[in-house]
Amino acid sequence: MLTTQKRGLDGTVLKTIALVLMVMDHIHYFFEFTGLVPEWFSMLGRLSAPLFLFCAVEGFAHTHDRKRYFLRMWGIGAGMGALTFLMMYVGLFRRPDGFYPLNGIFLNFVILCVVWQGIDWLRQGRIVRGLLAALGPVVWGFAVVLLAALPGMATTVVLLGSTVLPAWVCITDGGPMYLIGGVILYLFRDKRPLQLTAWAVWTIGMDFFAVWLAVRGQDGFAFSQMFTAYYEWYGVAAVIPMALYNGRRGAGHKALFYWFYPTHVYLLYAASWAVCVLTGAA
Repeated sequence: MLTTQKRGLDGTVLKTIALVLMVMDHIHYFFEFTGLVPEWFSMLGRLSAPLFLFCAVEGFAHTHDRKRYFLRMWGIGAGMGALTFLMMYVGLFRRPDGFYPLNGIFLNFVILCVVWQGIDWLRQGRIVRGLLAALGPVVWGFAVVLLAALPGMATTVVLLGSTVLPAWVCITDGGPMYLIGGVILYLFRDKRPLQLTAWAVWTIGMDFFAVWLAVRGQDGFAFSQMFTAYYEWYGVAAVIPMALYNGRRGAGHKALFYWFYPTHVYLLYAASWAVCVLTGAA
């Protein structure tokens, strides 16, 4: 079992690191069109999503009220999903140059909370309930694909899958590989070396080797581009602060961490909109 240590980084410190890197990444994301934000903002930002995932694993495992924890994730995720749906499929609130944000990491956590609870029920011997929770989100994703193919159902089903009933096929930020990473982190969370090794192997496998195999046949591709263009795998470096986690919650600041994400996303988006207009980039 894990032991709580005094040295190392507590949960609040990890979240703070993730927040700083996330803001840097989003500054690049929203203002890349200006040509003024260096690429390394995005490179460093690759660490933020894995760190938030790790913190979500620990938060779910230690919270005293999983229902409230889930509902908070669900509310923010559904709200942001609804805005993304309006931008993507209705065309509302798009920047003058046609750009719109695809941010919405919380929908991944909503799905994972259900799966994680299922894993715990299976460990407790509650087989039927555990299988329904652990496999339900997987089945729902495939059901969304089938239902969306029916006449007149596509818009309604995709809206549900993007908001109140999140489906992994509708997620625009994160997605299947990220979700599997979250399952790996939860399955082995009581065995930290194995947990981090398994997650790092999965990340390198999917974000480096799988990508390399997919793009190596492209005209003009050079292996060096795996470090300059296809650098999503840089997120594996998040294993270092994960390994330094000391098992302590820290100061908390729940309101800051939950509400900062949507607030800063849309403030940066609004700012980029203004820059787009003022510079005539539209």
